[in-house]
Amino acid sequence: MVKTRPQSTPPENHLGNEPDPLFYPLDRTSVPAAAMPPAGPGLGVRVWARSLSGMQKVALLSTDADPVSWRVASDEGPYLNGFDAAPCPLSFMTVGMVATGIEAITVGLDASHQPTPDLELTIDNRYTMEGSALRGTMRGGALGLEVGVRSEDSKADDALARLAGDALKRTPLAGLVEGVHQSRFSLTLNGHAIPVSGAADARATPRLGAMPTTPLAHATEPLISRVRTVTPTEGVAGGAGTSLRAEQRRELHVRGRGRRRPDGLIEVTQELHQPLGSTFRFLAEGRRPAGAPARAPDGANYMAAGVAFCFMTQLGRYATIVNEPLDRYEVLQDTRFNWAAAPGTAGTVTPVETQVVLDTPAGADFAQRCLTMGEQTCFLHALYRTPLSIRITD
Repeated sequence: MVKTRPQSTPPENHLGNEPDPLFYPLDRTSVPAAAMPPAGPGLGVRVWARSLSGMQKVALLSTDADPVSWRVASDEGPYLNGFDAAPCPLSFMTVGMVATGIEAITVGLDASHQPTPDLELTIDNRYTMEGSALRGTMRGGALGLEVGVRSEDSKADDALARLAGDALKRTPLAGLVEGVHQSRFSLTLNGHAIPVSGAADARATPRLGAMPTTPLAHATEPLISRVRTVTPTEGVAGGAGTSLRAEQRRELHVRGRGRRRPDGLIEVTQELHQPLGSTFRFLAEGRRPAGAPARAPDGANYMAAGVAFCFMTQLGRYATIVNEPLDRYEVLQDTRFNWAAAPGTAGTVTPVETQVVLDTPAGADFAQRCLTMGEQTCFLHALYRTPLSIRITD
């Protein structure tokens, strides 16, 4: 039986009320040292994300390669009673995959001294959710990727598809999708560390204070912008409030379509087909000359942000379903991405390591259940732990 408790304050649309851009670079000197990734091989990405209100989250993305950090935000649409003020978490993963794929194909074409066509890469991501949140049986799942490649010369599409398959193998994306990576966690409740079975450690995560908000510069072109706004609809699959049901049996579908622009940036249009969500356009950084300024997050940044945001959505969703107070939640998440050094070898990713901070008067038992159900229902942690395929479509 669902508990009853005094009605909490209605969520506030923090992101929709901000006068400044939601997505921008920050000067690295303004970012706390604890928000930077630890040293290691490959590209390290640390995501520092915290809840705002309702389903809204904000995060800083920092790598050990770029001289800037990125401020991004996420919200959910009508299906989770969100304000739809920013892209959903799953869109960040799909966009990162598309950007990584386009970069890999470009590298492959350059290596074989072939001209780079005006190609479009499409990735369809599908996920599943089934079971009962109240009984603890609800589980998120991930399905294989469908990748389509098209160019202005349709006769060359078959050869381009073969090159895409080989190129993707060398990326961290292939390591993520085709491998088995068990996520690791530590948990801090109301400022005190709680041991977690299978966690990387049980140290208390330091309070990082307020997130820096001063942009490094105001871009002339937004990094992320809305293309189409979904109309909230009741009584249909994927419609308003459907993702908050305590019993679930559904499939999700996210699509990303991307092209490399003449200026080298990658433009990706993200569509949320199920549940019913809005469409956003993202800019992503591809390869850039040494010393050139970073103009947008790269694919690894976006993929890492997606995992953190999706996990946080599941924390908030579980607390809402079981009617327990979750006053504040925050994560420090680390992942390392490695491109293969030579043809015929595969790229890799490390398991996701997440330090989780919860503030709640509901106690340690709820905090443990919240963490367990957050990981169990997170679509992107499922993507990491499930060996899948990448299918190049016609």
